Amino acid sequence: MSALPNTHEVLLRNAHLLNGRPALLGVSDASLLPRCPVPGIAMTEHAGLWQILSHDTDWAGCFGYEPDRQQQGSCDTVVVFLPKARAECELRLALARYLGKPGAALVVIGEKKEGIAGAIKQFSVVAGEVVKVDSARHCQVWCGRNTQPLTKFRLTDWLSWTELSCAGVALSVAGLPGVFSLGRLDDGTRMLLETLAESPLGVDRVLDFACGAGVIGSWLHGFHQLAGKKPIRVDGTDVQAQAVFCARESYRKAGVNGEIFAADGLAAVQGKWPAVISNPPFHTGVKTDTSMTEQFLAQVAAHLAHGGELRLVANSFLPYEALIRQHIGPVEKLAQDRRFTVYRAFRKKSG
Repeated sequence: MSALPNTHEVLLRNAHLLNGRPALLGVSDASLLPRCPVPGIAMTEHAGLWQILSHDTDWAGCFGYEPDRQQQGSCDTVVVFLPKARAECELRLALARYLGKPGAALVVIGEKKEGIAGAIKQFSVVAGEVVKVDSARHCQVWCGRNTQPLTKFRLTDWLSWTELSCAGVALSVAGLPGVFSLGRLDDGTRMLLETLAESPLGVDRVLDFACGAGVIGSWLHGFHQLAGKKPIRVDGTDVQAQAVFCARESYRKAGVNGEIFAADGLAAVQGKWPAVISNPPFHTGVKTDTSMTEQFLAQVAAHLAHGGELRLVANSFLPYEALIRQHIGPVEKLAQDRRFTVYRAFRKKSG
């Protein structure tokens, strides 16, 4: 079998902790599940992994922080894999308290470099006395009890709103812990939006790949309204559960016409659009990872109408220009500074 992430390996090393029905929060590799002694609930924020979990007959899959009401208080042991974003730890612990029975065992596992020490302070607030039971593979395992069980858990209670403005367009953006650029407009997206104001797409349908909290779609909707243009449809896709939830909320509040898809890449997305836009991620945790964008660029031509436009912003040091030229067509730079570049390309007629 292939190697598992360190946190998953350490859980199996401590499989004796999985008493009764377990819940695993933050699963990042589905091959962990058949190695566990008993099935239960497996939560992941990753759309591709969720598709795998939802087809597993032994484990109940949960996409992000929207559990089934019947799952409340149903677990004897809840394992919390430490999330990448510190602010998300409190949210994940709340879900653990909701899924666990009163007095259920709560287990927190995380790598030292990801801030397990700080997370244990949060853990002790909700689990009373906590004990470190193992340290291996650069990870620590801590145990406590569900001394403060929750009978209600609503993701909307964790929702925040940020008022943003760019190129004369104001918008409200929903936020949740763990979502990219929470509470602010990142500089790359701002540069992309400014090019959309200066050089409009001139189409009535757009796909926003890796849409995050729905900033670009909400902005395009507002921009067309201010300009007195006919409404634009902006569909979006993202791999992260919180982003999908926030984008739908942002669209709902602004009245944006469009659908948000939970998808890992474009393989499961059907249709063609006259324009595709993106501010794609390039990190997996703290590591630079361009594989998602490279895959996107290899697939996007199949989702662009003939002559359709791709507009993408990325950190200037990333090697995307040659890939765009290879897969879509001639490339031009609409804007550039020391940090970011906005690229534009039109699908080749022979694509």
